[in-house]
Order: sequence, then structure tokens, then C-alpha cells
Amino acid sequence: MVPEATLMLALVIVFCADFALHKSERKQFVLSVLTGALLLCQLVPCLLAEPATAFGGLYVTSPIVNVMKTILTAGTFIVVVMSQEWLKTIRWQGEFHMLVLSTLLGMYMMMSSGHFLLFFLGLEMASVPMACLVALDKLKKKSAEAAAKYILTATFSSGIMLYGISFLYGAVGTLYFDDMSAQISATPLTIMGLVFFFSGLGFKISLVPFHFWTADTYEGAPTPVTGYLSVVSKGAATLTLAIILMKVFGSMVDYWEPLLYIVIVLSITIANLFAIRQKELKRFMAFSSISQAGYIMLAVMGNSPAGLSALTFYVLVYVVANMAVFTVISAVEHNGGSTMMSAYNGFYQTNPKLSLLMTFALFSLGGIPPFAGMFSKFFVFMAGVGGHEQAPFWPYFVVFIALVNTVVSLYYYLLIVKAMYITKEENPLPTFRNAPSVNLSLAICTAGILLFGVCSCVYEWIAQAAAM
Repeated sequence: MVPEATLMLALVIVFCADFALHKSERKQFVLSVLTGALLLCQLVPCLLAEPATAFGGLYVTSPIVNVMKTILTAGTFIVVVMSQEWLKTIRWQGEFHMLVLSTLLGMYMMMSSGHFLLFFLGLEMASVPMACLVALDKLKKKSAEAAAKYILTATFSSGIMLYGISFLYGAVGTLYFDDMSAQISATPLTIMGLVFFFSGLGFKISLVPFHFWTADTYEGAPTPVTGYLSVVSKGAATLTLAIILMKVFGSMVDYWEPLLYIVIVLSITIANLFAIRQKELKRFMAFSSISQAGYIMLAVMGNSPAGLSALTFYVLVYVVANMAVFTVISAVEHNGGSTMMSAYNGFYQTNPKLSLLMTFALFSLGGIPPFAGMFSKFFVFMAGVGGHEQAPFWPYFVVFIALVNTVVSLYYYLLIVKAMYITKEENPLPTFRNAPSVNLSLAICTAGILLFGVCSCVYEWIAQAAAM
């Protein structure tokens, strides 16, 4: 448990530093540098960790889990870097860093669980600090409202999930993943348990019809927190769901695959249609994230190591592209703009570099070549139709619907590009200079958008880990 132990040590260090710097004027800067440095150091144990089992099988890790931990740690580092300017405007800088690290620790535990109760504890360790992060800007009404909706929906979804887990325990008599996979069979009790478990985790991933909290929470939360919520928690939850479906419910694939087909089609289609109607960018990105969750789940349809590698690569590309968008939104908001799409009218006239980077990120999210998003979509499409030689119609139909919706998504992503480059504005947002932290975040994200697709070693590294 080296990654968890070192992250816990980092959390303790930040906690003590917060007390030591209680009245220091440089508190925010020192805490940010310390947290960023600790997260960079955290990449080493994540990259070098070996497959391991602890506590009698409660804790189980594998190479693909360690890869995802590395990706989420890097994503958290980007969040910490891009949030520096916003942190100067609030009083709770220490709390922000500790909550971010606590959430990441919960995701580590959730992904490395070999038992349903440890999985549930990890899920709650990630969800409760996340609700606190959403409410961190507590002087704003929308932030409190967003946190209330998030925590209430999380509570109900957790109850449904525990109810389903109790069904599984009643049917099989164990909650260990390995033991359950060897004994489970398709009975009414296990099918109900599977549906309830899937529903509870579907909330975390924002899949339709478990998505109703997403737009309001994204809009009300502080912009850096919205970026963190949209990418890091989604990556952990999707990988965990994929591993549990393939490992525990592998013998019931004929029951959960049709459920996946329905949820994927609904998530991609409904989210795209609602995204077209949005005028507020954070609500716009909320429906974009629901649609992207549907694309990520395409990889699970393959029920194979190739699906796990496609899912992990998609999350990696999604992290850099989505965080680039949210970094630009945060920079505009901090420099006198708003989160309305109309604020970007004529943006290219005064801030051409930011407009270009925003365009790269949106093109990657839409899957336009040669950006990394095109390759990630190609891999999940291939994983979605793989391994279905016996019954090819429905997987191909779902992938076809996803392809059609890709065209729809290009339309609404191009609405922002149109506002920046084409829409005339007499008084566009004035030219401003970014803080060094914003430039660093954008540089990391842009490098990922441009290089992850064409550097084959990245996907080969992930595929090799998934095959072990």
C-alpha cells in the first residue's frame, strides 16, 4: 500500500503546515507549492508500485490500477496549479488542499478494493470531502445549493448501492470479489443487487438517468472544483465499475451488457441535446461530461483487457482536454469575465493565445484529428465492438449511435469556437495577462492534447498494464 501510505503522509504534512502557517501572509503560496511538490513526488510510488494484496484480500491492486492512480494524481496536480488565483480570493486555502488530498486518497482505496465494504468506504472517503469542496465558497448562495444537491443525491445513491450489496451478500454469502465471482449466478436476488449497485455508481459517473445533480452542482461549485469533479472522480469511478463488472459479474455479462447499451445511448444522446441549449459554460461542460461518461462506458462493453486500456487512455486524454477548458474558464472569470458563453464573443480579438488553446481543447473533446481526443474515441469504439462476434447487432448499433452523436457534439463545441472567432462584439473582454500558474496548467494540458495521440508509447504503456 505504498501509494496510499505516501499520500496519507502528504496529507499529514499539509495538515501540519496549515497550522504552522496560520497567520502567515505567504500561507496560500507555500501550501500550494508544498501540495504540488508532494503530488509530483506521489507519482513515483504510483508508477513503481507492484501488484499486491493486503489484509486478506480486502486490498488488491494491479498494474492498470496503478496507471489510473498515476493519471488521477497528475490530474490533481493540474487542479492545484490552476486554482492558485482563485485561492487568493478565499480564506480556506489549507482546507482546500487537505480536502483535495483526502478525496484522492478515497479514490485510491476505491480502485484498490477487493471487497465491497472497502469499496464503499473508499467511495464515501471520496464523496464527502468532494461535497465540502463544492461548498467551499460558502459565501455564495449557488455554492451552498450545489453542495446540498450533491450530498443529498450522494446519500440516496449510497443507500441504493448498499441495498444492492446486501442482496449480493444474501445470495452468495461473501463480499470478497474473488469469492463472489466464483459463486455468483444469475438469480432474481443477484440481478436486483447488480441493478442497484450499478445505479449507485452511475450517480458518481453522471450517467443518465442518474445525472440530474450534475448541471446544478457544476454551475454552483467554484470553477477549479468543478474541473476536479468532472475529471478525477469520473476516472476513478469508471475504472472501478469496469473492474467489478468484468471481475465479479463476468458470468452475468448477458444481463449487464443490455443495461450498459441502454445507459450509454441515453447518456450520449440526452446530454448532447441538452448541451446545445446551454448558455452558461459550466452547465454546458456538465452535459458535456455526461456525454463523455457515455463514451467512456463504451470501452466496458468489450469485457476485455483491451476495453480497460481504452477506458484508461480515454480518461487520460479527457483529463488534459477538460482541465484545459476549465483553466481558461477560470482565468476569464478571474479577470472580470463571466461564465456565460456570450462573454467569449470576440475573445480572439483581445486574447488570441487563450482562444487558440481553448479551441485545441474543444477539438480534442469533440474527437477532431489530429488531437488526442480522436485517438481516444477510436480506441473506445474499437473496444465497444470487440469480442461480440456471436451477436454483433446491438454493440454495432450502440457504437453507430455514438458515432452519430459525435457529429452532434462537434456542433455544440463549435458554438464556443464560433463565439470566440466569428461573433462580432463591440466591447469584448479586454486583454489580460495570465498568472504563471495558469500558464503552467495550460502548457501541461496542451502538451497532452497534442502529444498523447501521436506518441504511441503512451497507449502501449497503458495496454501493457491492462494485459497483466
